[in-house]
Amino acid sequence: MTEKTLHITSGDMVGANLARAGLGKEILVWHDVLYDGSRCAGWPDEETITARTEFLLRVTGGGLSRERLLAAVRGQYQRLAGAGEYDHLVLWFDACLFDQSMLVHLLTCLSQKGIHNLELIEVASFPGIAPFHGLGQLSPEQLASCYEHRRPVSPAQLDFASRVDRAFAEHDLAAWREIAAMPSATLPHVPPAMARRLLEEPDAQTGLGRLESLALAAVRAGCHDPLQIFQAVSAADTAPQYWGDTTLWAVLNGLAERRPALLRISGPAARLPQWESSYDLTRFFVAAVP
Repeated sequence: MTEKTLHITSGDMVGANLARAGLGKEILVWHDVLYDGSRCAGWPDEETITARTEFLLRVTGGGLSRERLLAAVRGQYQRLAGAGEYDHLVLWFDACLFDQSMLVHLLTCLSQKGIHNLELIEVASFPGIAPFHGLGQLSPEQLASCYEHRRPVSPAQLDFASRVDRAFAEHDLAAWREIAAMPSATLPHVPPAMARRLLEEPDAQTGLGRLESLALAAVRAGCHDPLQIFQAVSAADTAPQYWGDTTLWAVLNGLAERRPALLRISGPAARLPQWESSYDLTRFFVAAVP
């Protein structure tokens, strides 16, 4: 009998490339921003499902309907609950904050369901690719070459994942600092990812997180087109980059909506689209408020 394997990862592009990598067609792409927003630790209750739906509605700027998001959130947990029917579960994640917060949550949820036949592939670098930000930079062939490096997930890793997932869920800054300061960990990319999350907390002097500060600096330096701003912020930030265009557009919108506003956005809409849109991004102009 052929053994069944489920591959779990983040990002639709990674999921599509895994499907073309010849490693099997059973792929679950997880969608959520688990380093932020209200939730409980581990397996979600109905209140958390609703809270995550509302959070993702804000993250996408209303670009996806509440009904679609609710169905997606419920659907991915339903599929995860049935993961015990597979002989192998292979989790594919990189070292960035987005992936590490998702990894610890999924490990915690699977452990709570008694599913322990887990293997992990973590890719923090790849020959010939610099700067390396994540799995989305790899071709199907490059992903396939990583498969031999998978390793069983240990009980110690599951215990640590549960601790970190709770810290994220409870927004426990003391726990964040403790985890970020760890010289080593059973999940080695978690401490630096947590250190990056701490940088997004409001600065005592400016009130801005690191990504907000980098975005504002790019505009003040003369970048006004959203794509120019993206390139400037990407160049100024340190690898691995955990954010994409949706996150950055939300940051720019937030800076424009502060009182007093720090940015002014003009163009075909009052806000940059945070999801798929018919608007041409080159028609937007972002300026610093004097």
